[in-house]
Amino acid sequence: MLQVHVSRRCNLECLHCYSSSGPTLHDETPAHLFCAAISDAAAEGYNVASFSGGEPLMYGPLRELLLHARELNMVTTVTTNGMLLDRRRIEMLRGAANLVAISLDGTPESHNRMRGDSRAFATMAKRLPDLRASGLPFGFIFTLTQHNLNELLWVADFALQEGARLLQLHPLESVGRARTQLSQSNPDATELSYAVLAVARIQELAGERMRVQLDVAGREAIVEDPERVFAGNALLQHTQPLAEIVSPLIIEADGAVVPVEYSFGRELALGNLRDASLTALAARWKTEKQSSFRRLCREVHATATASNQPAVINWYGLIAQKAEAETAPIHVHA
Repeated sequence: MLQVHVSRRCNLECLHCYSSSGPTLHDETPAHLFCAAISDAAAEGYNVASFSGGEPLMYGPLRELLLHARELNMVTTVTTNGMLLDRRRIEMLRGAANLVAISLDGTPESHNRMRGDSRAFATMAKRLPDLRASGLPFGFIFTLTQHNLNELLWVADFALQEGARLLQLHPLESVGRARTQLSQSNPDATELSYAVLAVARIQELAGERMRVQLDVAGREAIVEDPERVFAGNALLQHTQPLAEIVSPLIIEADGAVVPVEYSFGRELALGNLRDASLTALAARWKTEKQSSFRRLCREVHATATASNQPAVINWYGLIAQKAEAETAPIHVHA
């Protein structure tokens, strides 16, 4: 998967926003650089292009990027808070997006509190009939914290009633605004384990009407196949496509390219699209940084798969924390 964060401009300032986006932020990368990077990513084996922000519906050339990715046979998704999904923007997405993913943070009260806007839920919900009538497949993304698993059944029921095709649960990460606004709110191992049980039950009830996805790894699965999380012992050949070495690949709003997660440790970044093409950045990264990335993955894998560790792992969160710890500046006190 290629994740493209087109801008940090947003109509909201959500408490859990990994990019600390908001109405006063306008940094973004020109569309021609994004288009070139999408072409290079497709050549490197990425077959899903996911567009978010900020609020991607506020980025003027969004349809251009979506259509470009579709021409390269990539599946396209757009992640939005849903408040701006009026008929004009829905029409803009038709024939360009394969899936619209709408953020949903629990009951209306919880959603509004997380979004910092008392109108957030009602405005999003009133957009859904037109979205449904358009025929565009859509789903919801629920950020799982240490404190909101009890709202998951409400969220699932709402998603089913609205005709969603997907309900995705993503554990909260201590990145961006969440680091200060939601400290101590990351779901722990117990919460993740209960989430697995809840997701299994919801999927059983939903059947084929809706797919339910939880973004965690099972310890036994990655013990059996460490290469699934890029923790195998062999160093992959530099001639192999980048998508076989690292996924997801993130393009941030300022053009920075990093593995795995927004704001990933900069020592392992590929570079910036303003300095070189994604093809050039990838070639250099495979040669100069791939070994360090895989060493990081192996170290986290060894710790996370020990017999005394939880059965459910937020893998991307763990390697992002490890990368940050290894690149954090060392403060020497006199």
